[in-house]
Amino acid sequence: MTEKTTSHRWIRWPDGGQPRQLGYGADYNPEQWPREVWDEDVRLMREAGVNIVSLAIFSWARIQPSADSWDFSWLDEIMDLLHANGIAVDLATATASPPPWLTAAHPEILPVDREGRTVWPGGRQHWRPTSPVFREYALALVTAIAERYGSHPALAAWHVSNELGCHNVYDYSDDAARAFRGWLQDRYETIEALNDAWGTAFWSQQYGDWEQILPPRLAATHPNPTQQLDFKRFSSDVLKDYLRAESEILRRATPDVPVTTNFMVSTGIPGMDYADWAADVDFVANDHYVRPGPQAMDELSFSANRTGNIAGGKPWFLMEHSTSAVNWQPINFAKKPGELARDSLTHVAHGADAVCFFQWRQSSRGAEKFHSAMVPHAGEDSDMFRSVTALGHTLEQLAPITGSIRRPARAAIVFDWTSWVASEQDSHPTSRFDYHQEALDWYSAFLALGVRADVVPLETDLGNYDVVITPGLYLLTADAAARLAEYVDAGGNLVTTYFSGIVNEHDHAWLGGYPGPLRELLGIRIQEFGPLDDGETAELDNGLTGTLWTDRIDVTDEATEVLASYKTGDQAGRAAITRRRAGTGSAAYVSTRLGASGLEPVLAQLLAAAGVGSELPEALRGKVELAVRQDGDTEFWFLVNRTADAVDLAGLEGQRLAAAVDGGSNGENDGGTDGASDGRLAPRSVAVLARNKTSGTAGISGTGASRTGASDGTGSNG
Repeated sequence: MTEKTTSHRWIRWPDGGQPRQLGYGADYNPEQWPREVWDEDVRLMREAGVNIVSLAIFSWARIQPSADSWDFSWLDEIMDLLHANGIAVDLATATASPPPWLTAAHPEILPVDREGRTVWPGGRQHWRPTSPVFREYALALVTAIAERYGSHPALAAWHVSNELGCHNVYDYSDDAARAFRGWLQDRYETIEALNDAWGTAFWSQQYGDWEQILPPRLAATHPNPTQQLDFKRFSSDVLKDYLRAESEILRRATPDVPVTTNFMVSTGIPGMDYADWAADVDFVANDHYVRPGPQAMDELSFSANRTGNIAGGKPWFLMEHSTSAVNWQPINFAKKPGELARDSLTHVAHGADAVCFFQWRQSSRGAEKFHSAMVPHAGEDSDMFRSVTALGHTLEQLAPITGSIRRPARAAIVFDWTSWVASEQDSHPTSRFDYHQEALDWYSAFLALGVRADVVPLETDLGNYDVVITPGLYLLTADAAARLAEYVDAGGNLVTTYFSGIVNEHDHAWLGGYPGPLRELLGIRIQEFGPLDDGETAELDNGLTGTLWTDRIDVTDEATEVLASYKTGDQAGRAAITRRRAGTGSAAYVSTRLGASGLEPVLAQLLAAAGVGSELPEALRGKVELAVRQDGDTEFWFLVNRTADAVDLAGLEGQRLAAAVDGGSNGENDGGTDGASDGRLAPRSVAVLARNKTSGTAGISGTGASRTGASDGTGSNG
């Protein structure tokens, strides 16, 4: 494995360019278009306010047409053209998809699925992360690009590969098997330790030699669960190691140029442990695409929030999102007027200092020809391009926020990658458990109450948070359990849920009753799970309705208060929601799925008990999302309209950073901010206020002191 680096370096703007500017642009694929289109592209980029593009992402076949031939002429020309027009380049290493000549000569680089089928060329990302042959050719390409363009004045950052693991995270080939064995030897050192960790006494699986071990390929029934979990850990690690391999070459050639790769922090993409990867990039970059549904906007905010905290609160780069419809969902809906800018600015609210789209010009051919872009098929004379240009102007007006950091909230939701992947494996009490959804439901409840919450990795120092939610913390090590107990002992208020504290790091069940090492802290003991059938519900005596899950709870500590009990179902009469006081802290447990709306009153009760409330006026809570960035004594309040109606912002003090633009009929003037003279925030719009941390609090509803002694409205957790 290569060495890990830890740093945060932002885009190196060429020629000492203006540092206080937000990045704005897209993936740019000029190789898809005739040369005469390029001049038109840069003209329109300047008109739209574009100042950076990602280049050469899928250009390997164009740069290296055969094993022994190279063609950089077109890339030289476009790099020069972009620089001449003041547009910086986030230059990709072009390794995302191997060219046909390489796969024809070396089919052994192609991935293999769990059923033994080869993943053939014809799409993209058809390579094994563990293939030494692929790595040899790919790193030769990286070296050639770094040597040729390392001193080019347009170069602002290096872009390693593209969406690592999007299609090839799990490879079951013989290369993967060999690498997996090596990873396991590093982890366990002896075969006896592996046998113990994997519980191989079950089903006669005991190994006598490392060479007997395989990836969890198609088996007669459920593969060993710890084998599955370790393979997921391994698969994330080998992609991270590949990221390091490319990065080493780039940093050696250009030590002053930052290196990144685009993460995919979103729902439905659990393959990579991005919190673990973050230290290996100079700045975090993310791709995010909205998924339709009732919580679509909440999920965007949740993922942006999570990305900002993976980045440690420092500025990050929104590398890809869509101007409108995508091409890969069952039904690809166009965005409504205002949503293009609102979505972009929500990412900015959570720390993004660059906003980019896939892609600049909508393709006329290929698999993504119906994916939206900044310049649509309709061309310059389109509502889409007018909206793109309006957003560019808005981002120029928001330049003062550049470099500011996220202001921590008083509450946090822990999002733990290992629990995510482990909790959704097979052979569990229910196959319906959805870790990401449970965490998102809690986040939606916070939004509905108008209370900010950070979405943080489990490894985060939780000591500055007054309330910490750990939904579905299925896998809990003894050390992590001790940290949670210390948090409560120090005055923190912990809330955890069903299917938490169930197994240790080896996916071995904690014995003695659930929730394992949290039993004493919570003052409860669960002997048996009570999962619910599809359509089955359990009524609570506080008027709420549970689905998916119930627990057979015995209260074991007289300090444990029953906040709600089951009224119907197998657990009728038993506790459903509990809270145990411990010193000045507390530990609460929610034993059923209540959904976002059901969690809202429960969360309100728990927050009130902890002295945590909203920074927003009461009339705005639930209607407006608040996100806060800070730079010295200045706070930047982002107010995102969550409703389909205009919202009155009267009473909120602060200097508006962007001019008044409507959410737009037909997408016109879609800059996304709304500073109308009557103080109303239009539907699907965002207001940005600059406020002094100590004096800009008029109209703010402070609701008590934080654990550091400051009121909600003054950045208490900074």
